[in-house]
Amino acid sequence: MSRSYRWLASLALLATLATLSCSATVPAASGAYLRAEKLSAAERAFVDTLERRTFHFFWDLADPITGLMPDRWPSRSFISVGAMGFALTAYPIGAERHWITREQAAERTLRTLAFMWGTRQDTAQVGSTGYMGFFYHFLHPGSGTRFENVELSDVDTGLLFMGALFCQSYFDRGTEPERQIRALTDSLVARADWQWMRVRPPLISLGWTPREGHLPYDWRGYNEAMSMHLLALGSPAHAVGHETWRAWADGYRWGTFHGQDFLGFAPLFGHQYSHVWVDFRGIQDEYMREKGIDYFENSRRATYAQRAYAIANPSAFRGYDTQVWGLTACDGPVDAKLTLDGHVREFHTYEARGACHTRVNDDGTLSPSAAGGSIAFAPEISLPALMAMRERYGEHVYRRYGFVDAFNPTLDDSTRAQYGAVVPGVGWFDDDYLGIDQGPILAMIENWRSGLVWRVMRKNAHLRRGLAAAGFRGGWLGGGARSR
Repeated sequence: MSRSYRWLASLALLATLATLSCSATVPAASGAYLRAEKLSAAERAFVDTLERRTFHFFWDLADPITGLMPDRWPSRSFISVGAMGFALTAYPIGAERHWITREQAAERTLRTLAFMWGTRQDTAQVGSTGYMGFFYHFLHPGSGTRFENVELSDVDTGLLFMGALFCQSYFDRGTEPERQIRALTDSLVARADWQWMRVRPPLISLGWTPREGHLPYDWRGYNEAMSMHLLALGSPAHAVGHETWRAWADGYRWGTFHGQDFLGFAPLFGHQYSHVWVDFRGIQDEYMREKGIDYFENSRRATYAQRAYAIANPSAFRGYDTQVWGLTACDGPVDAKLTLDGHVREFHTYEARGACHTRVNDDGTLSPSAAGGSIAFAPEISLPALMAMRERYGEHVYRRYGFVDAFNPTLDDSTRAQYGAVVPGVGWFDDDYLGIDQGPILAMIENWRSGLVWRVMRKNAHLRRGLAAAGFRGGWLGGGARSR
């Protein structure tokens, strides 16, 4: 079974654990926060190269005709609908950085949206791409139809839509391709029936299959589905009410982990995904107004907590220190219990790794995406982490498309890994890149450097409707809350 396919087995677990929380006083953004314009020449060269290499993962590997984006590379892979959302986000970034032309970016975007709009939507178990406006989690690379028995995934559809909305607002000129991009995005977003996904209202189900119907679990509590809920609230045709946001947020749990007080979710991707497209600085919903912070600050604290956990290193894994840290959902070396350094340790392949006050799942496997996707929150610790990984492990971890998905310094040459390779005396290193981990690295670097995605998305009507319906006010939205 493919490593990414293991994700399906953990959907219910992640939904249940979505209410985690994990604060030490974090340096204020106006103080220790590293501004992109203050980088040294070496730091700027590193960031330039990393961002460009990561962009080319999407530009080189997405099908130029259909826009279908493989879940991973170079392993043979199915298509990931979520990764397609990150690919769509990559194209305007590439145009702004002049790695491709605006016309090239628009053409690839238009082909992607046109293909997804034109695919079959029905209840057949095979041969369709989605149903009720949603798309299956994984698709066959040639046909774009449902892969094996995967679920209709609302959260992955949401990632696709957020990428499309960014393109809709970015491609704002009067050319025919750009007009079509805007129109197709409106059509795709309007077709998704979020009311139908509320099989146990007011909560939204995790998904649906033709054979079993809606999955028996709902999205509840803080996690990567925040932007999905904003889409549901802002839908022009099938919007859910504020009660859905309230019920989802009722699962929030605030707590303390390694000195940080904040709303938690153990893997860092849950603190990153929605922030790729939404500038949460200075805007607050009811929950964050009560806490006196915003979701950006919350993610910043989560990032610092992860670093503090790595420094403490309670399980004595190799390689953890002030500069090398970061747990999130990622690949891993092997599914086995092994005795290393006198400790019996349990290792996993693909797994939602993380550390928070109610859950720690750590087998010594680190992912560069954990630090890279948090670079906009805490660049003063995230950038040194990325540079240290490259300096310490070189081409074992940093290659053609930037950082491979994961590595584990604790594994020694007595270990027979199921994936990747163990380098004697150094550790285990993945061979693959994953689209859903590459995406946050690219987009959050750009948000930190120029604010591009955040700035463009501020004017998107669909997003603004969703934020207003969720009760967000202040900052760039207006409405009386504090500005940042």
